[in-house]
Amino acid sequence: MPVTQVTSELLKTWNSRCRPKTLARRQLRTPEWRFSMERSNNERPEPQEYFMGIAMAVRERADCIGNRVGAVIVVNDRIVSTGYNGTPENMTNCTEGGCHRCSNRERYPSGTSYDVCICVHAEQNAILSAARFGIALEGSVLYTTMQPCFNCTKELLQAKVKSVYYLHPWTYPDAEHDAEYKKLQARFPDGVHKIDMEDPRKDWAVSKRPPRRVEAVPAKKETSSSPTF
Repeated sequence: MPVTQVTSELLKTWNSRCRPKTLARRQLRTPEWRFSMERSNNERPEPQEYFMGIAMAVRERADCIGNRVGAVIVVNDRIVSTGYNGTPENMTNCTEGGCHRCSNRERYPSGTSYDVCICVHAEQNAILSAARFGIALEGSVLYTTMQPCFNCTKELLQAKVKSVYYLHPWTYPDAEHDAEYKKLQARFPDGVHKIDMEDPRKDWAVSKRPPRRVEAVPAKKETSSSPTF
């Protein structure tokens, strides 16, 4: 059979079997990514919107029963590292029961007990990926789909990240230690900023469980055991 005829037959097969499925997948995904497509041909996204849009794309790989987060780290307007949250490499995924804390969320108040959670946060993965390949992060900027938690904030400061841009806020649940969290967030040289940007995947990415505020317990007054006279 001539090559042209073989090619023609292959195209017919693809059009009849594969093309409808491909188009169906595209139609399903189009609403999710419309935020980056609804602009004129000559209109370019601002840098912050551009980098956050990429962080949202990275987030699609996240695997967690709780929040799903994507992050990118930028140096001199160039992305040097990305990360999304999920269990460590070669371990059972969180959504498949890999993390005890996430699988038993009713036992742990939201935002607490991260020390027993085996999921690695998006910001942590971005920092660790840079470290694996010898990339310095001093003076870098983080774009993340969710405001960094207490632990991630400490690690970002230690890595000398100079500023943070986030899409969705994260609230520390313990009222007694919330001031410490805010103190840490205030240490970024160029600040922490919320980006006002539409997120078509918010319902999927952000946990529906509201943080349970843990009120501070007043310190007990110590009583002297010495005898009184």
